[in-house]
Amino acid sequence: MSSPDLTDADRQAVLDVLQTPSLSMGPRILEFEKAFCDFSGSKHAVAVSSGTAGLHLCVRAAGIGAGDYVITTPFSFVSSANVLLFENAVPVFVDVEARSGNIDPDLVAEAARDLVAGGEKAQRWLPRKGSEPNRPLKAILPVDVFGQPADLDPIRKIAQEYGLKVIEDSCEALGAEYKGRKAGTLGDYGVFAFYPNKQITTGEGGVIITDDDQAADFMRALRNQGRAVGDTWLQHTYLGYNYRLDEMSAALGTTQMTRLDELLKKREQVAAWYTERLAEIPGVETPVVEAFTTRMSWFVYVARFDSRMDGSLKYGYHDRDRLAKTLEARGVPVRPYFAPIHLQPYMVERFGYRPGDFPICEELGRRGLALPFSGVMTEAQVEHVCQALRAVLRGG
Repeated sequence: MSSPDLTDADRQAVLDVLQTPSLSMGPRILEFEKAFCDFSGSKHAVAVSSGTAGLHLCVRAAGIGAGDYVITTPFSFVSSANVLLFENAVPVFVDVEARSGNIDPDLVAEAARDLVAGGEKAQRWLPRKGSEPNRPLKAILPVDVFGQPADLDPIRKIAQEYGLKVIEDSCEALGAEYKGRKAGTLGDYGVFAFYPNKQITTGEGGVIITDDDQAADFMRALRNQGRAVGDTWLQHTYLGYNYRLDEMSAALGTTQMTRLDELLKKREQVAAWYTERLAEIPGVETPVVEAFTTRMSWFVYVARFDSRMDGSLKYGYHDRDRLAKTLEARGVPVRPYFAPIHLQPYMVERFGYRPGDFPICEELGRRGLALPFSGVMTEAQVEHVCQALRAVLRGG
């Protein structure tokens, strides 16, 4: 499905670390964090072991606790909701926009108003079970889905009106821009992730960016077993975690960051090849880039299959999973993207969600297939994928 874009310089950076005695908590992590401060213009960058770890620390820094409400999206990777469950908070899902798959700011505004008002109005937004009435609304957690920023200006306005924190999950959107501003800088905290299919990779890893001095110190302490500034190795001011990023990963990330613009442009080219070819295939919808997205940062390439496909095509969107198996048999790996979070078995058990609760999210989940995608793909490989898709859709 994807391949990391690594150079000899990347590999050498890791080998250089192995020639030193500092494999953790050394100078490379500081260099990596500085690269993110320089890139984003943020005062602080806190490198961590994963994007999930970064989001969890943001939840802690925002003071979100048991029973608290957080408005977020059901159309995402599960970690954006799981980090709330780690603290026994309640993810309050609202549906998404059909074009982008990002959280709908109008629904965020309605939900925030009703949750703050409490009573029967709040019940409209709460799950069938697993939540207590009249708990405080603490934050909004939007996700920049597939590398496209959510519509953050109205979300920030809502947050300011009700005194809420904004945790921007930019784990899929490093390098994206919203109205000329970098994704990840639009909330109180932003988080990036570096799994091997991301725009840059550290193998595993993540970074939090923020301008909040106190929150940054707190998150640095929590990632390092709760050791605050001034604590000795066996002193722990807070209940913390081992969310540290190792020196080898940080060294790899630092060299990758020097190539970020190149890496993004290579992904843009692959996406352009796909869009050009898929536009010629009836029944296939290509991703939409919103007007406010002044730079798309292509994480995956998700094609959608039109629910109004004509009878000349063998596979409609109802046959998406069968289509995927047929492509796999032809050597073209594809994946459904995303399965709605609220319909994951543990979410159904805990909160009582049912099919139909978030219809746009569910339709996007039914219709979408992520195609093979990375910055190292060639035009010939893209052509091969598109030819296979065209043939399968026509029953060839």
